[in-house]
Parts: sequence; structure tokens; C-alpha cells
Amino acid sequence: MDYIEIFAVLMFFIGFAGLITSKSIVKAIISTIIIEMAVVFFFLSLGFSNNIRPPIGHDLTNVADPLPQALVLTAIIIGVAVTAVNLTMLIAIYRKLKTTEWDKLEKSSRE
Repeated sequence: MDYIEIFAVLMFFIGFAGLITSKSIVKAIISTIIIEMAVVFFFLSLGFSNNIRPPIGHDLTNVADPLPQALVLTAIIIGVAVTAVNLTMLIAIYRKLKTTEWDKLEKSSRE
């Protein structure tokens, strides 16, 4: 395993631990962003090598695999969409219930 892959796995578990232990919705959203960036770093580490070139041109020997690049772009777009939906739901919850805490949200949903 490379250092970037180890960093990505550690970052994923830090984000996951933050998601599990957060008492605030804002912290949970930040934790999901950390998890999404860990996935992007992991995909980038899979497609990285020092001796490769872009797959453009006439000589197609020793070229980069475009699949990890496509997966990274897809992961970034999905991450932005998930973050936008999370923030939209946070704004709606705050406007309706005036709270960003999970406990208060659970208590007000029971009433």
C-alpha cells in the first residue's frame, strides 16, 4: 500500500467516526464531505504512476488508464450533489424547527 492510499483509508475512518459520533447536523455534513474526499484520494492513488503519459497521440505505449480519472470525476460530481442536498435539508430543518442538533430534532419529531 502506498502512502496516499493509507492516508485515504485513515481519512475515510476519521470521517466515518465523525459521522457516527456527531451530535450536530453540521458536523455530520462535514464528516460526509471528508468521506467523499477520502474516496477521491483513493481513486487518484489507484491511477497514479510516475512513468505514464496521457492516452492522447500516436504512440499509445505506457499510457494512463482513463477509468480512475472517470471515477474521480464521477465521485466529485456525486459528492457535490450530496453536499448540496444535505445543506438544503439542513436549511429546511433549521427554518422549521430552529435547531441543528440531532437530539432536539429527534425529540421534536416525537411530539
